[in-house]
Amino acid sequence: MAHRLRHFGMEIVPPFALLTLWWFVSSASTSLYFPPLQTIVTALHQDWFSARFASDVLPSLGHLAAGFALATAAGVLVGLVLGRIPFLADTVTPLLEFARATPSVALVPAAVLLLGVGTEVQVVVIASATIWPILLNTIDGVRGLDPMIADVARSYRIRRLDRTVMALRAASPQVVAGMRTALALGIIMIVFSEMVGSTHGIGFQLLQAQRSFDIPGMWAGMVLLGVLGYLLNIAFHGFERAVLGWHRGMRRTHK
Repeated sequence: MAHRLRHFGMEIVPPFALLTLWWFVSSASTSLYFPPLQTIVTALHQDWFSARFASDVLPSLGHLAAGFALATAAGVLVGLVLGRIPFLADTVTPLLEFARATPSVALVPAAVLLLGVGTEVQVVVIASATIWPILLNTIDGVRGLDPMIADVARSYRIRRLDRTVMALRAASPQVVAGMRTALALGIIMIVFSEMVGSTHGIGFQLLQAQRSFDIPGMWAGMVLLGVLGYLLNIAFHGFERAVLGWHRGMRRTHK
């Protein structure tokens, strides 16, 4: 318990100190482009924790959840197949490298053209950006399974499905690491996809604030994204602890 409190203190003190410094340093600011933090916090409360929370914040989080879930399902499934069948992986590697080298933001105009302005565009763009860390980590994790374990499983005639589940469990630490990276990318893609292919959402409102010269509102949107990213990271950390509890237990045993 003491270790957790110490870790929490080390995690919360630096941002709190930075915000305190920002508050006092900016309190006398008269710059149009760098308003006082107090003004930004007021705009954050008035703009985002009102009707806009339901009309913009929740839809953005919904787009992120749908795109991230789609990327996770597809990335794990395809990565598991390619990791288990090296010949197939070698065959499709050039196509994967071509697709991975294409920036996801470059797909937005085509997605808008094909799908129109709406939820589908945000989900597709987020999924196309977040799938790669999950896919590549899954392939690498499955391939990293000890060959001796695979040989023993075949010798005991363990069913193919059970061997696949075993490989996925062994690869789960790398899969979860890929999901963490993908989550950060997804937050970035929320903003960009909504700036181009949406009529609502955090990204859309952020762009509208910039266009209407609502500088405090623009800064408030940026602060909101940072807060959401931090909270989502905390939530994912809890998910990681639940999924990889067995892995931490093994590491402690080996120590």
